[in-house]
Amino acid sequence: MALTAAATVVFIGSQGIADPSHGIAMYGAPALPADFDALPYANPDAPKGGRIVTGNTGAFDSLNPFVLKGNAPWQLRFFVYESLMGRNRAEPFALYGLLAESIETAPDRSWVEFTLRDEARFSDGSPVTVEDVIWSYETLGTEGHPRYHSLWKQMESIQATGPQSVRLTFNTDNRELALIAGLRPILKKAQFSDDEIADVTLNNFPIGSAPYVVSDFDPGRQVTLSRNPDYWGADVPVRRGTNNFDEIQIDFYGDGEVLFESFKAGSVSYAREFNAEKWANQYDFPATVSGDVVKSEIPHQKPSGITGFVMNTRRAPLNDIRVRDALMHSFNFEYINDTMTGGRQPRISSFFSGSQLAMRPGAAQDETAALLTQFADDLPPETLSGYTLPASDGSARDRRNMRTAIKLLDEAGWDVVEGKMQNADDEALALEILLPQNDSQNKAIVDIWRKALENLGIDVSVSLVDNAQYAQRLGSFDFDITKERRALSLSPGNEQRLYWGSDAAAQLGSRNLAGITSPAVDAMITEMLTAESQKDFVAATRALDRILTSGRYIIPIWTYAVGRIAHRREMRFPDELPIYGDGADWMPQFWWWQD
Repeated sequence: MALTAAATVVFIGSQGIADPSHGIAMYGAPALPADFDALPYANPDAPKGGRIVTGNTGAFDSLNPFVLKGNAPWQLRFFVYESLMGRNRAEPFALYGLLAESIETAPDRSWVEFTLRDEARFSDGSPVTVEDVIWSYETLGTEGHPRYHSLWKQMESIQATGPQSVRLTFNTDNRELALIAGLRPILKKAQFSDDEIADVTLNNFPIGSAPYVVSDFDPGRQVTLSRNPDYWGADVPVRRGTNNFDEIQIDFYGDGEVLFESFKAGSVSYAREFNAEKWANQYDFPATVSGDVVKSEIPHQKPSGITGFVMNTRRAPLNDIRVRDALMHSFNFEYINDTMTGGRQPRISSFFSGSQLAMRPGAAQDETAALLTQFADDLPPETLSGYTLPASDGSARDRRNMRTAIKLLDEAGWDVVEGKMQNADDEALALEILLPQNDSQNKAIVDIWRKALENLGIDVSVSLVDNAQYAQRLGSFDFDITKERRALSLSPGNEQRLYWGSDAAAQLGSRNLAGITSPAVDAMITEMLTAESQKDFVAATRALDRILTSGRYIIPIWTYAVGRIAHRREMRFPDELPIYGDGADWMPQFWWWQD
């Protein structure tokens, strides 16, 4: 594969006006000093050893996590492959050297330069080179999964500035790009001299440089990762005390209930639980009673993100906010929450709820109001005046909200004729809710909601499909309503364009499942990406939160304010926790085995 002219390896004179640094933060200076020994929540003295088994639902038909084709175990990207920089999850968004020993940027972050460590090696012992870096950026940016394309499109050039250094110059004003670039995976160019990366088979997956290698697999059923005893970066500060297990086996199960039963039987080493009712009442099996399994509740400071049911606005009648609002009123959260979790889990109130980035109650104020006012004519009035989700009285028949739903549908041109909701053209209001067949929790929620929708005269069908078909239908936006989960960080950035941006709405395979095409959303994301102060960044994020929430795109369910992890008693984790501390972001890399 030929490289573009912009990516040709030609040494250019380094004319940086900033000093190289051991790390970079989105705003201000990184918290850790240049001579830090280990990440604050890592245990540098953690023993190495032990074997754990984790479980995924579904199956896999690929070991290449970098292309759209196929379904690869999600763990591979994080355990087998590395980037130039590594995250400190005790800061909102800060990176420190991993494959790169230093980072340098222009004051306006119009370019970023990385210097590779001399000792950086792939798992086969070959050095990680500037050529590998340049090839990885271009190849992933042009042939890789669409999630990698955005960065490449925002790069003016990528050039070697020396035997171990490479500079990326950007063509857009986006201060986060320097950090995003530091997190791109680096692959080995020489491996693909004859094959395109998308043609990699199960037996010829990309070579990585991380602590683990794929040592065995059974197609569709099991993958084994073994810790590389010759791993090059064991003494790099961001790696000390991490990746301590000798072996991580990933087993695949048909659905979550089968996986849970396997955990109870001791075949799986740990399980994350998202249902507080189940956590309280279904974890009294013999292994927990004996103490062989420990229940750990791990707090965090992350935003709630959004979990719920997304409505595809590419399709009528869901392109009408009045119809979406009616569906939100028909969703009796209080009754569903009491039925499913015993009322133990509070509702998500906005996309960034539970954090300083969340929209504030009541009318928009100060900088947030100023940002929104210019788009006021195109936004629901509640965006500026204040919006709260419909709440019910908790009873099974929520008459007040159902009356509101009927009124909204009437305003949108729908009326009940002989028990069926129809429009002026005698077309029935019919909706399909699409779910993967192994999603028992969301199926149970939908079964309750469906009754309310049918009481409104809406024709509802629920389609349960296998994982492959589900992924295909999501990728082609072939659904009316489906589940959605978007975890959001304390430093949201470029990924917001992928989630909610207009350009992503028409891009097959994108994460903008709702099909949002809003100039106001696009503008707020741009404000977030170009903000030069934390104050301006927070104002823009709160404005985005207001637009997304008042737009009634996703019906939210409950938040996960604490991580619930049941695990073998021999699995230990540090006393000091990162702000992203619920376990999902740092498990099992920072855990260890101790008898």
